[in-house]
Amino acid sequence: MKFIIKHEARGRMRIHLVQYRMSYAQADLLLYYLHTQPQVKEAKVYERTGDAVIVYTGDRQQIIDLLLAFAYEEVKAPKGLLENSGRALNADYQEKLVGHVVKHYAIKWLLPLPIRSCYVIWQSLKYIKEGVKTLLKGKIEVPVLDATAITVSILRNDTNTAGSIMFLLGFGELLEEWTHKKSIDNLARSLSLHVTKAWKKVDGTEVLVSVDEIETGDQVVVHMGNVIPFDGVVAEGEALVNQASLTGESTAVRKAVGASVYAGTVMEEGTLTITVSKVGSDSKFEKIVKMIEESEKMKSNVEGKAAHLADKLVPYSLGGTVLTYLLTRNATKALSILMVDFSCALKLAMPISVLSAIREASSHHITVKGGKFLEAMAEADTIVFDKTGTLTKACPTVATVVSFCEKTPDELLRIAACLEEHFPHSMAKAVVDAATQKNLLHEEMHSKPDYVVAHGIASTIGEKRVVIGSYHFVFEDEKCIIPEGKNCLTICRCSILIYIWRSTVNWQQRSVLKIRSAQRQSL
Repeated sequence: MKFIIKHEARGRMRIHLVQYRMSYAQADLLLYYLHTQPQVKEAKVYERTGDAVIVYTGDRQQIIDLLLAFAYEEVKAPKGLLENSGRALNADYQEKLVGHVVKHYAIKWLLPLPIRSCYVIWQSLKYIKEGVKTLLKGKIEVPVLDATAITVSILRNDTNTAGSIMFLLGFGELLEEWTHKKSIDNLARSLSLHVTKAWKKVDGTEVLVSVDEIETGDQVVVHMGNVIPFDGVVAEGEALVNQASLTGESTAVRKAVGASVYAGTVMEEGTLTITVSKVGSDSKFEKIVKMIEESEKMKSNVEGKAAHLADKLVPYSLGGTVLTYLLTRNATKALSILMVDFSCALKLAMPISVLSAIREASSHHITVKGGKFLEAMAEADTIVFDKTGTLTKACPTVATVVSFCEKTPDELLRIAACLEEHFPHSMAKAVVDAATQKNLLHEEMHSKPDYVVAHGIASTIGEKRVVIGSYHFVFEDEKCIIPEGKNCLTICRCSILIYIWRSTVNWQQRSVLKIRSAQRQSL
């Protein structure tokens, strides 16, 4: 990619891309690419000017090399990222607001008075219609006030005032609509599955294909640590599935043959072969997103109270207008009551406040589902967190390696990493990372590892049996014991333990490796 550095400061760079025009999709791809780079702390891409601002750490030349290596066609963004980025939505409503202002003043300044008057009268019909509908329901609310102010202005041949009232009403409606759609858009983006590939089972073989190629009736294999991409029924395997994204339930649910699984849930342990029953927008996950999109309950109570307050002020405004006319016999003074006490200010202020707050939260990587949730946070004086990982980073690390045999800690860590690298579990990753940091390279030294759901891994190295797993798996299921004189060491239930038997028969001569997660040391 060709670019020009327009401005530069320490740890910050503003560049201009050398291309004719940047589309929304291209801007999102570049932003996604920058956010995936470890050196980039923050990035913004402006599609209209073709500029990008990058805040980074480390060497300046690394950032330049990353930008030079960038190509739109080589970046594979997760499914739904481009569709739900919100960039097109924001640009669309910005253009609508600018167009609304330009249109109003163009009509006001360029059209002759007779044509302008006819246009204002035609525009006023929808507001008058809404006012009449409200009156027929026996209510005196804001639509009645709108219709009254517009009608009186037109009857007095004051089309400029009528036009200004409708201009402000239209502006407020656009802002309210933008606020609602942006809330929904942010929610949809946060709920997006971001799954682009799936393992399809073809003639007993797993083939990695695009999710777009999967159809109802196909079988897909989902491994531990991955998101289930489709609704379906378990055809083979047994696993623990985290369904919190759908049900809010924090405890993983056991799934076996014949059980139903849903898109958006996470495979915590085990492997499943799933017969796909629903794809795309037919899945339960997508239906929940759609239901939220169609909901009108995203507004805050403040917005509702503002609208209710405006409705309650209507009778007083109308009463004040009539009283002023009776006392002064001056229609202009009477009409001013409607203008001064007009509820449009309330309608404008609340959507702008909510939209600004949602934008500010988004800039700090916080997704706000709607104005009512912002309001709830403002009123809260206590927050209760119900699970590990909410406040912690949930990235365990190896604290110590304790050898109970003649093997060195590094050799035992090498064996552990050789076993664990086959499984994308957070504890397994901690072991593999610890071996990598110590440059403990290894080749496959064991037979095929057998993963036991919610327990651990078992395999053999030569004639020796190797077991790595939980306290329950090693000590209770495998009936292992700690060598004499070593049982004074504290064994944590969350520890990763490896036992290497001298042979499959001699159960008493064994070695042990104990690795504790740093996250669990307090236990």
